[in-house]
Amino acid sequence: MSRYQSQTGEFARRGFDSATSAARVWERWLGRTDGEPPVELGIFEPVADRDLALDSLERIAAADPRLFQEVAANPGWLRRLVLVLGGSSVLAQTLVRHPGECRALEEEPQARGRGGWINFFYGRCGVVDGVAEGSADDLRLANKVALIEIAARDLASEKPLSVVDSISSELAHVADAVLEASLAYARAEVDNWDKARLAVLAMGKTGASELNYISDVDVIYVAEPANGAGTDEAISIATRLAAAQSRICSAHTGEGTIWQVDAALRPEGKAGPLVRTLSSCRAYYEKWAKNWEFQALLKARPAAGDLDVGQEFVDLVWPLVWAAGERPGFLAEIRGMRDRVISLIPAKQADREIKLGAGGLRDTEFSVQLLQLVHGRHDERLRVRGTFTGLAELIGAGYIGRADGAEMAEAYRFQRVLEHRVQLRRLRRTHLVPDDQTALDQLGRSLQMGGDELVARWRDSTRRVQRLQQRIFFSPLLDAVSSVSIDGLKLTPDAAQTRMSALGFADPKAALGHIQALTKGSGRGAEIQRQLLPAMLGWFAEGPNPDFGLLAFRQLSEALGTTDWYLRALRDEGYMAPRLARIASSSRYVVDLLKRNPDHIRMLAGNDDLRPRSADELTDAMTRAAARQEDTDKAIASVRAVRRAELCRIALSDVLGHADLSAVGVALSDLASATIDAGLMLARRDIQAPDIGVIALGRWGGSEMSYSSDADCMFVVPDGVEGPELSAATDLVRRASQIIGAPGPDPALVVDTDLRPEGKGGPQVRTVSSYGTYYRKWASTWEAQMLLRARPGAGSRELAAAVLDDAESFRYPLNGLRSEQVTEIRRLKSRMEQERIPKGVPRERHLKLGPGGLSDVEWTVQLHQLQHAADHPSLRTTSTLQALAALAKLGVFGDQQAKRLADAWTRASMLRDANMLVRGRPNDALPADMRELAAIAVLLGYGPGEASRLVEDTRRLLRRASDVVDELFWGL
Repeated sequence: MSRYQSQTGEFARRGFDSATSAARVWERWLGRTDGEPPVELGIFEPVADRDLALDSLERIAAADPRLFQEVAANPGWLRRLVLVLGGSSVLAQTLVRHPGECRALEEEPQARGRGGWINFFYGRCGVVDGVAEGSADDLRLANKVALIEIAARDLASEKPLSVVDSISSELAHVADAVLEASLAYARAEVDNWDKARLAVLAMGKTGASELNYISDVDVIYVAEPANGAGTDEAISIATRLAAAQSRICSAHTGEGTIWQVDAALRPEGKAGPLVRTLSSCRAYYEKWAKNWEFQALLKARPAAGDLDVGQEFVDLVWPLVWAAGERPGFLAEIRGMRDRVISLIPAKQADREIKLGAGGLRDTEFSVQLLQLVHGRHDERLRVRGTFTGLAELIGAGYIGRADGAEMAEAYRFQRVLEHRVQLRRLRRTHLVPDDQTALDQLGRSLQMGGDELVARWRDSTRRVQRLQQRIFFSPLLDAVSSVSIDGLKLTPDAAQTRMSALGFADPKAALGHIQALTKGSGRGAEIQRQLLPAMLGWFAEGPNPDFGLLAFRQLSEALGTTDWYLRALRDEGYMAPRLARIASSSRYVVDLLKRNPDHIRMLAGNDDLRPRSADELTDAMTRAAARQEDTDKAIASVRAVRRAELCRIALSDVLGHADLSAVGVALSDLASATIDAGLMLARRDIQAPDIGVIALGRWGGSEMSYSSDADCMFVVPDGVEGPELSAATDLVRRASQIIGAPGPDPALVVDTDLRPEGKGGPQVRTVSSYGTYYRKWASTWEAQMLLRARPGAGSRELAAAVLDDAESFRYPLNGLRSEQVTEIRRLKSRMEQERIPKGVPRERHLKLGPGGLSDVEWTVQLHQLQHAADHPSLRTTSTLQALAALAKLGVFGDQQAKRLADAWTRASMLRDANMLVRGRPNDALPADMRELAAIAVLLGYGPGEASRLVEDTRRLLRRASDVVDELFWGL
């Protein structure tokens, strides 16, 4: 075996990633040392990237042999150097290009602090009287050397988790020094710079003194005049200084770059002026600032420039920060921002995100900041900037239990160290765990563990953070109403109410009463409730109406009492508890159905039970339920129970996002068919009558029913039925309608026959030929329009179909409508809008009769169906959206016109359904109540705090549709 082969095998055994390349480097090195090994290979064992460290060390030795001899003779220096060389490719390149900078590691680096780093940078950059001389590359190289020192301390630590807060603090101090030095370079470019007192405020992790190795540095610029300058002149000079500083820090040269200076957190963001005066800042933050801006200001501190002006800014905004928790919608808006951040994570990166993923760094930071803002209004101990210090103060002050706080701190420290190592490898702004094994193994070595162990520990930390969030926020609330304190933690009643209020509960005192009622006692049920409630309270707080959610949960829990399956299923079934919390805080309609039969909560355990059943399945279920009861009243109750269960199933599926508008409309229409079939069947127990067909009309006919829709219909019997038989058929219809629509605790299905020939004055039941005669001789134009959505709905479908076949030429008129018929339709619609919109309801908020609403779209579609359906069979559909699509395909409507009408109709229909689900009672208008709007917005897929956006989007959709209606229906 050759020496080269032997060396390759040795490097492979020592865990080098490319043993062949490492052997070549070693051979090259041995060639300069007469075969004498220059270093012991054992020094590479703890190094992250052993190949990189070996190659870089050999290059340094080749570039400066005398320096390398000094390094090799000093074991501590050599160890620190190889750790840095193998820990960061960019820092390794810097040391290879500038071997002399290795002397930064000759002695074990110590923390310098802010002042020490400023002196370091000023010395290297030649700063005299606040102005830098020479090239800004001196600043870029100095920054790399500073990172080399800090990385050496970090990578050499035997307990990296114990030093991560110190490392982060040092990185922030370096950022301060870079800001000071870059400002000194900027002054060299800007004339009369001394006429502006420019302060640079650090924000974000820089402001918190918890910076990463590579990150944008968030800042706000504030300036005041100096040396007799006017305000405008001072702001102009300060703006040039700030722009020059940003350019210097972000520029790329042969010495690389430093980082981006990000001033987007300033008042008005990127649209606002780069620099403001203190008075301008005061006006903005007192009048126009958004809630999230005060959360961001929690971390603001003077970092560079005129520190006195910077401190004046902090003194100005500090009281506003600690009053932010009392602002309307504070929690909802902050939560909404967090949810939006998560939603924007690319799917391929979601399971590798250290910072933004669920249970990641941002979740811990969010939790700490939120508790600070909630309780810091009254407790000044919590008014600190950093996450490490904030968490420590929350634990010390008793707002977080000691064990929970220690566990969250450990998870946060591990994730911060992991983030540091990931960024240090290539000195890139990344927060992703690598997806290749070699990189994972290298990261693991830097943390004294294997790559697979690293991933397992990281994922465990995210799971712990998610669980701890619930405990930290909500377990203290249970303790506050309990005689037992967990982990020595006991919130005062006032502090508990404060936390409940900040979490979105409108009546914190009542909410705490519900918690006490659910957890009192020492039985198994109370114990399971104590286990469940931290999670349940979190889910209620995320919902649009947490007060109602908690109340409903209490009522349902009390209704089920000691039922074995209920609490056990909530605790153990993955779907059930969060789904019940969402339902309870979103929908009075569903809660009312569940109160009538809490056993329906079982449907939440999986997805199969949420699938709406077909009309045939429902008819069969109702028939079998009725057949089991000889007593008619009990049979009616059984049928209503089946209907209630199906209504609950449909509504649950809707609220949970498992059924879209079309599916809900079809399901409710199928349920109406089955219910009317069952009503006719039950009525026949007492009344003997001939076959009866039911013609579905309106939204039932279109399979577009909403939760509040009546069943518009007409009844038909065979030709030849007359006298007593016809009278019996009429009695049967009335009895069936009474069975179906009688008032009661369940939502009734009202059978409405007002659209029949001759309206309320006409007979309830007619024969097939009677309908045909009426439509040929006496019917009005609106009745042809009404029949466009007619189809067999229940009873004898053959009888219903016979009527519609006979009326085919009437509802699809040959040659369309005459001009006077078009005028008649328009006149009737105008009268409806004037007479039927309730007083006090603005027209633009009425979803059915307002501009661009359901009536506008449906009548526009139906007018053109009447005009063209005789020639185009594709228009002979009872579905509004299918007819719209057909009109567009035929070129009768433009694609954009059809889209606008479809969007408005869909939005209005969804809002009507959401109205019913949220309020538990029908409403055809967009609600004015903000809490109801918030709940409706969530059901329609908007985030927390986006109710106003829902209203704006709806008005825009309806307005666009109204413009189309003006053209296509009114002919304007």
